[in-house]
Amino acid sequence: MRIDRRLAFIGIMLIVLSMTMATQFATTKMTYSYNLVHQSNADIRFIGSDNASDGVLILRVDGDNTSGQQNLKLTFGLNLTENQNKTYTAAFGIVNEERFPVFLTNITVVSTPADYMLVWAHGDRDKNTGSMKPLWNKNPIAGLTTASNSWLLAAGDQNMSNMSISGGNAVLTPWDDAAHVRESYCDTDAINGTSDFVWIMISFDIPDGAVSGAYTGSIYLNFRSAT
Repeated sequence: MRIDRRLAFIGIMLIVLSMTMATQFATTKMTYSYNLVHQSNADIRFIGSDNASDGVLILRVDGDNTSGQQNLKLTFGLNLTENQNKTYTAAFGIVNEERFPVFLTNITVVSTPADYMLVWAHGDRDKNTGSMKPLWNKNPIAGLTTASNSWLLAAGDQNMSNMSISGGNAVLTPWDDAAHVRESYCDTDAINGTSDFVWIMISFDIPDGAVSGAYTGSIYLNFRSAT
């Protein structure tokens, strides 16, 4: 009987200890850091190339370029009409500065009052030829999602002043003081999977019966790490 009581006491103590251990908490900490920069100096950055009708880059800052006024905007300045088509082979470029490859997966265009925009990723800055990947055709491209491998941007080098072309060579992406963004007029083609940049070609295809007025919208670009 005495042994049973001892065993019962030990069992009770084990239960109490397990309850005590289950309610233990610990506190620790770690630090972190990151930098906020101009959008032309980000790890995935955008550069201008084609000019709008006012002679300034289509890609430009919508604001006075001070902190909080550095939002990028595509300003075409077009006056189109029915049954017209206008194409910009390098409306803007995308440069990857991450130290690992990144896929441009897909895009979404939101336009008001109607969508007449077609978008491609392609390699040739000044020609409507060569390797091209359709990203938008007035509607989403069938099969393209955020899991797609539309265009592979090679690993960058964290140097915001240039972009990589074939053979490990690089070309400068200098600052444009009028548009407040970086720019490039490089005619060396971007190669899917090899170059760390790609050109975005945009075309406006205006149908018969299109309603006159101002057209505005937003382009959402999606990226995914390739590693």
